[in-house]
Amino acid sequence: MKEYMRNAVVSVGYIMLIVTSFVGMGDFVTPEIFNWASNNPKIIDASSIIARLLNDVTSHKFEQERGHCASAVECYMREHAVSEEEACRELMKQGENAWKDINQELIFSEISKVVPRPVLTRILNLTRVLDFIYKNGDGYIHVGKNTKDGITSLLIDPISASY
Repeated sequence: MKEYMRNAVVSVGYIMLIVTSFVGMGDFVTPEIFNWASNNPKIIDASSIIARLLNDVTSHKFEQERGHCASAVECYMREHAVSEEEACRELMKQGENAWKDINQELIFSEISKVVPRPVLTRILNLTRVLDFIYKNGDGYIHVGKNTKDGITSLLIDPISASY
């Protein structure tokens, strides 16, 4: 499971998405911020863990039907000799722990004194997107009414969406 996660966190592509999202944020995103982000800080690692685990838990059956390699669910089941339900429950706990890491970095860490708040907020918001996309199943691959309605309310009518 450790070996899987070490590779899977990188392959999910979320680190690249986060770093790329800094482009165009303004003068406070300096080369030092890009260097910091490319060295896998705890907040970005935690966001990537959430991305990987949410994706694996919500889509592993569909992926297995398509002949894809084992996901975190299958790896955890094999390594710990547990049921699919138990594996998913444990992986979601690991995701919750990653959220705690993000909160710790935002509130208590010294990094919040060094990295501009908008950069940290960008990472937080991208992680929130994951929660939205995967809340009701795999809303990335199987875009349904909830995903479409959420995006529509955000883009078309953002004022009334907040009420």
